Amino acid sequence: MRFYNEGDRVGVLTTQPLDRILTYRAPEGGCWQGAFVEVPLGPRKVIGVVWAPGEGGFDASKLRSVIRVLDVAPMRAEMAEFLTRVADYTLTPMEQMLRLATRAPGLSDPPSMRKVLRPGGPRPNRLTDARTKVMAVLDENPSVAFTLKELTDLAGVSSSVAKGLIKLGAIREEDTPRDLPYPHLDPMRPGKALEGDQVGAAKSLRDAVRAGAYGTTLLRGVTGSGKTEVYLEAVAECLKKGRQALVLLPEIALTSEFLKRVEARFGARPAEWHSGVTMTERRRCWRMVGQGEASLVVGARSALYLPFRDLGLVVVDEEHDTSYKQEDGVLYSARDMAVLRASICDAQVVLATATPSLESWANAEAGKYTRLELTSRFGPAVMPKMQAIDMRVEDLPGNRWVSPTLKRAVNDRMEKGEQALLFLNRRGYAPVTICRACGHQIGCDHCDARMVEHRFLKRLVCHQCGETKPMPEVCPSCEVEGKLAPVGPGVERLAEEVREVFPEARVAVLSSDLFGSARALKDQVELIAAGGADIIIGTQMVAKGHNFPLLTLVGVIDADLGLQGSDLRAAERTFQLIRQVAGRAGRAEVPGVAMLQTFQPEHPVIRAILAGNEEAFWQAEAAERRAVGVPPYGRLAGIVLSSPDVQEVFDLGSAMARADGPLREIGAQVFGPAPAPIARIRGRHRVRLLVKAEKTAPIQAALARWLRQFPVKGDLRITVDIDPQSFY
Repeated sequence: MRFYNEGDRVGVLTTQPLDRILTYRAPEGGCWQGAFVEVPLGPRKVIGVVWAPGEGGFDASKLRSVIRVLDVAPMRAEMAEFLTRVADYTLTPMEQMLRLATRAPGLSDPPSMRKVLRPGGPRPNRLTDARTKVMAVLDENPSVAFTLKELTDLAGVSSSVAKGLIKLGAIREEDTPRDLPYPHLDPMRPGKALEGDQVGAAKSLRDAVRAGAYGTTLLRGVTGSGKTEVYLEAVAECLKKGRQALVLLPEIALTSEFLKRVEARFGARPAEWHSGVTMTERRRCWRMVGQGEASLVVGARSALYLPFRDLGLVVVDEEHDTSYKQEDGVLYSARDMAVLRASICDAQVVLATATPSLESWANAEAGKYTRLELTSRFGPAVMPKMQAIDMRVEDLPGNRWVSPTLKRAVNDRMEKGEQALLFLNRRGYAPVTICRACGHQIGCDHCDARMVEHRFLKRLVCHQCGETKPMPEVCPSCEVEGKLAPVGPGVERLAEEVREVFPEARVAVLSSDLFGSARALKDQVELIAAGGADIIIGTQMVAKGHNFPLLTLVGVIDADLGLQGSDLRAAERTFQLIRQVAGRAGRAEVPGVAMLQTFQPEHPVIRAILAGNEEAFWQAEAAERRAVGVPPYGRLAGIVLSSPDVQEVFDLGSAMARADGPLREIGAQVFGPAPAPIARIRGRHRVRLLVKAEKTAPIQAALARWLRQFPVKGDLRITVDIDPQSFY
């Protein structure tokens, strides 16, 4: 690592949108390459990183000096290389990459003491509702120290409530350093006893971690097969070697249960990094990771950009999940970038899933990834039986969605004291609201999208931009009253039907928009797991890792829903989602059943799901993709042009399609321009182009040369998505 003496020219990369390195003089005492620094930029002070030697060729006396070096661990060379390679791959400016790598508040603040709140002595016998909320937050987070603001914000109460509890002694206030190391995790504590193919899989992962070299393993196991316990053995081996580990989870809702398992396995809670953690904890996590004082981090996709001192293992749980693709800002796949980061720092990657992405499956087939299989469920549990309900022969009214066959199956399970899950991947009450007088469908004022009725909120919601409006009494088009009607079901409408059909049942709805906080969602999940509901109605979120021991029946209300449209991944995603949600059934001693309501029982995807022959499905899907040269057997890049002026984006799109010389040089094709499937979002008109190239084509360099011909001005934006996962 290079050292710069006081007065030397240093090149500083800042988080400001300047698209260049700025040259400053090294401060008093000098600085190292990679040091985080505060520098003057015009009248402001901004954070940056000493990235390279400064430029010469101009008067050094006119250079401004670095103000100070921040008291944080300097950026390691491997982290700088990682950010640079992600930027090159995704065609992202470096200042955006640095912003992604410094998303912690108060990094420029000096170390200091702060007042924090923890549980104190005995709580009062009688608590108000507000005080009960405060104590509940503390009970759920026994090892977390909160500031007054963080505690009251999470509890949704005023600061006077917490101060009253401090006076009563129920909460203890103490001075503590701002950023404390995380407690030691003991890798020598015994884990759960493994059995069958778990034993061999765990040994393979431990051996790979012990070798201290890069490698990626696809850990494929049926739902309930104990994948978590197996990869926790790899985490233990990583901790034994004194290296750091990162476990990525696709949903915050899964974090709480996973943290309990980690604490049971290693004797302490790890560091957390996701949107549900307080700002104080985010700063602590960022700093301690850089100092090597956090040995395990559990987090969302952005945890991949934490400044690990010695990263030895990355686990991507539910690696197929689409939430690992960042769809705004820096457009990257956390799964793919985890592999890149591990290759740079000689770490192991474990991609854990019951239904792998076709990309990971193809890499394992090609020998790039090691493949480990867990073919049976842990303990006495067995995989659920799969069967189709042919909706073409069911006697069902037009405004009902639970078939007579499924109704009988639900009643049977309820009589036995078991639970049933009805799955529908549509939020809200109804996806479309139509006027029966004039046929008008209520759309968003800012997007080309229909507004979704959310009866629970008593509002219409646009799922593209978040715009809401009250449910109107009269048609906005013809102004006729009383003719607006919902079309199609969402989970809220399904819940309404279920309460009518099963009046004695306790019904719980799991949908992300029905919970104001992660804590409320966690409470509902725990209530269901304890038997607090007979029928669960859920969207996609129920497919992700939840364990409901009493759940023995899964009914998929519309198995055909994901097969509609032209998305090249439609079949893959439908297969994954239904297999995942079906896997929620029968995870304890009682066998489970999954029933799929479908109008297309002969569809190849439905047949593959019912047959359970996953390998045949992946081989057929791979053959189709290979034949047309699309991922993972070809390259795609999505280009979205957007502007408030529709003519401007079409003119630019046409000009880009005509000037495709740099792309033709590598044999790439340009399709478009065409209106995006959702042609207007937040008032901006959107036009798409799609670039298709062979697998080995240098597509990034060609795209960069092509885009340089079209400097962006005014309110026009060009977004480039390498390896797009969605095409909206």
